[in-house]
Amino acid sequence: MSEKKAIVVAGATGAQGGGTARAILADPDSGFTVRALTRNPDSSAAKELAELGAEVVRTDFHDEPTVHKAFEGAYGAFLVTNFWAHGSAAKETEEIEVLVRAAKNAELQHVVWSTLEDTRELLPLQDERMPVLQEKYNVPHFDAKGEGNELFRQAGVPTTFLNTTFFFQGFLSMMGPKRAENGKLMLTLPLEEGKLLAGVDVNDIGRTALAILKGGERFIGQTVGLAGDHLTGAQYAQKLGAAIGEPVRFQSVPYDVFRSLGVPAGDEIANMFQYYGDFDQEFTGARDLDLLREINPALKSFDDWLAENAAKIQVG
Repeated sequence: MSEKKAIVVAGATGAQGGGTARAILADPDSGFTVRALTRNPDSSAAKELAELGAEVVRTDFHDEPTVHKAFEGAYGAFLVTNFWAHGSAAKETEEIEVLVRAAKNAELQHVVWSTLEDTRELLPLQDERMPVLQEKYNVPHFDAKGEGNELFRQAGVPTTFLNTTFFFQGFLSMMGPKRAENGKLMLTLPLEEGKLLAGVDVNDIGRTALAILKGGERFIGQTVGLAGDHLTGAQYAQKLGAAIGEPVRFQSVPYDVFRSLGVPAGDEIANMFQYYGDFDQEFTGARDLDLLREINPALKSFDDWLAENAAKIQVG
């Protein structure tokens, strides 16, 4: 009989949960097994995890009994919710409440909760520098998760709060370099000149979560702010250009201009970047790269990430 402890991994076929599941499965000395939660056990991603040794369990956050059943007998969990699946802070809050109740009911001994700052702690809704969204949020996908932190605390669930940040993988999609009418490559972001943007390889969420779970009790109740690098827009552009072999120029777009461009979720993205910029000392300053590398020595810098991913960057 295995003496390893079961770790419930929410969103196991997504970027964060999948990275966590693979990190645990790749470490034979972790002392953990993976119970991978997914709505579709027949998906290729779920089958791949099963082949790697995970126990795959069909679970739906909107079918609460399936969540409670999946948590039974587990030691701990990596928990994450996907705001972008529906775009509703209210729905995300409902999902967090389900996870908290299940974790409490199962008496989990250690939860790593992938979360973000509640921006309203530094920027009250009465502050008019950015529009209020969904009636009571500045950045809904930040604020709902940050608000959820208190639910874990109130329920007495032993939790480590892992504050994430901008994913380097964003440069492989809508945030990547685009060719301007003059033929030059531009990195266009609603980020002020000279402001630092904390970024991370999404897979380092899983690697750091595993290190926290292995660290055990000393991390319970702690908040760990995650990043792999702190760079300005111009520095990201320079490094992207060097990696793909063609110069990339950074172009800063004012927040209000970005909100008017008709970009999907443009108001939310602009508010997020304005929060990064207006509170860079508090946000970026809470992500100590030296301390993080003590927790996760494999933490990737942007250069590290580019060395592995430059070929995937698509430019028009």
